[in-house]
Amino acid sequence: MRGSVSFLGFALLLTLGMISFRKSSNNLDVIKTDAGQISGAINATGDVYAFKGIPFAAPPVGDLRWKEPQPVKPWGGVRKCESFGPSPMQEKPVPYNMWSEEFLIPKEPISEDCLYLNVWTGTKSAGEKRPVIVWIYGGGFLSGSSAVPIYDGEAMAKKGIVFVSINYRVGVFGFFAHPELTKESGRDASGNYAILDQLAALRWVKRNIAAFGGDPGNVTIAGQSAGSFSVNILVASPLGKELFQKAIGESGASFSNPYTTLAKAEEAGLVYGKSLNAAGIADLRKISAEALMKENYAVWGAIVDGYVLPGTIAGIFAAGKENKVPLLTGWNQEEFMFFGPVKNAAEFKKDMNDTYGPDALTALENYPATDDSIAMVSQYRMSSDQAFATQNFIWANIQSDHGAKVYMYRFVHKVPGTGEYAKYGAFHGGELPYAYNNLKFSDRPWQPGDYKLAEVMSSYWANFASTGNPNGKGLPEWKPYSSKTNEIMILDEQCYSEKMPDLKPIKFLASKMGSK
Repeated sequence: MRGSVSFLGFALLLTLGMISFRKSSNNLDVIKTDAGQISGAINATGDVYAFKGIPFAAPPVGDLRWKEPQPVKPWGGVRKCESFGPSPMQEKPVPYNMWSEEFLIPKEPISEDCLYLNVWTGTKSAGEKRPVIVWIYGGGFLSGSSAVPIYDGEAMAKKGIVFVSINYRVGVFGFFAHPELTKESGRDASGNYAILDQLAALRWVKRNIAAFGGDPGNVTIAGQSAGSFSVNILVASPLGKELFQKAIGESGASFSNPYTTLAKAEEAGLVYGKSLNAAGIADLRKISAEALMKENYAVWGAIVDGYVLPGTIAGIFAAGKENKVPLLTGWNQEEFMFFGPVKNAAEFKKDMNDTYGPDALTALENYPATDDSIAMVSQYRMSSDQAFATQNFIWANIQSDHGAKVYMYRFVHKVPGTGEYAKYGAFHGGELPYAYNNLKFSDRPWQPGDYKLAEVMSSYWANFASTGNPNGKGLPEWKPYSSKTNEIMILDEQCYSEKMPDLKPIKFLASKMGSK
C-alpha cells in the first residue's frame, strides 16, 4: 500500500486484518506473524524498526537435534523481539589473523536453541512491498551468527531495503549424517540441516515479510564465504525454487568441490558415534552439545543427499537445473587464505610440475617462481584464486551463459587497521562493512575514502536487490558481466568497470577444473 488512504478505507483495512502494524502501549510497533504477535524497537532517528530474535523454527534440541526444522509453537500475547537470539553452538569467539572483534559473534549466549532471525525495516505501512535482502553469514560452516556487529541491517533499511539476517546450525549440529537419521527423516536423507535451516527461514520470509513492508516476490539471498557457498547451494537446490529472485555471493562457490556423498557422510557419522561410545542416535541426542564438539566429525559442508542437493553443484549447473536468477558476485584482491608452509622457489616449481605436467610452464607464467619472494607471493595468490576467485568466476560464466544477468566485482581497497591489523589489505571478508554501510561498528582508522566507498557499495547492493541492476543515479557505471566480455567492477576509492585484469591465470585454473 503506497501513499495515503481515506480514514474509512484505513478503518476497513484494520477491521479486515490487512494491516499488521499498530502502536502498542510502550510506543513500539506490534506485528502479527503466523506464530504470534511481536514487538521490536525503533532507532534513535525514528526511521527504522528492528525486530531481533524472532523464532522461525522450533528449538532444534533434544529429540529435534539433527532433524529438519520444525514449526514454531505459537505464543499468546506480544513477544518482545528486541535482542538477538543465541548464536549457534560453536567454539568461543577469539580474534585471529585479520578478523577483529566486529567480525566475531558475541561472547554469549551460544546455544543449540539458535533458530532465530532479525528484521530491520523503514516501512511506513505493511503494504509497501520493499525489496528484501536475506543475509546468510560465513564462518567456514563451523562458526558464525546473525548477531555479528557488521551484519547490522539499519543502514540498508535506510536505503529502502527490508533487511533480514538469519541463524543456521553449524559444525556437527548442521551437517551430521547417520543411517538412522536417514531412515527416520522420511526423505531418505540426512545431514544438510544448516541448509534446511536456511530454507526454513526463507519460507518464513515468504509467509511473513509482507507484514514488515517487504515484498515476498522480490527477495535477494546474500552471503559471504560459507554464506556465499550457501547461496550457491540454494541457487542449485530444487528446494530453493520460488523462495528468492536474486542472489549475491561474496567470495565463495563450490564448482571444484564435489562435496561428500550421503553414503560417505553416513560412514563418517558411524565412526563419530563410536568415538563417543554411543549405541545409536538416541544415545547421541542425550550427549551434551559441549561433549559433541570435543570429538571430530569428518564432514565439512554440504552433502550430496538426493534431497537438498540431488547432485554436485557443478553437475546441477551443467545440466541447467539451477534456479536462474540475477547474480552479483565477486571476490577480494587479497583473500589471504593460505594453509601450510610456504615453499621456496625450487619446491614450488617442482610442485607445479607434479601438478600440471605439460602445462607447468603455463602455470608458472601465471604464478611465477623466479625467486623465493616471488614464489611466496604466487603461492598466496594461487591459493586464494583456487579457493575463491576461480569458483566465483566459473559461477558467473555458467549463470550468464544460461541467460541470467550477472554483475561481477573485485574488491581491491586496503582495509585500514592499526597494529597487527595494519598488514592486511583487501582481506577475506574485508568488504563486508562497506557493502552494508557498517563502518561505524569497526574501531579502525577510517578515512573519507572509506566512507565514500561504503556509500557507493551499499547503494550498488541495495539497487541490485531492488531491480536486479546495481546501477543508479550518481554511481559509476557497472557493466554487466559475460563470459565473452569479462567486464568487472573494481571497488576502490574510485570505482570503475574494466576487463578482468587477471583473466589469464583465473581462466587457466578454471580450465584445470573442467570449466572455461
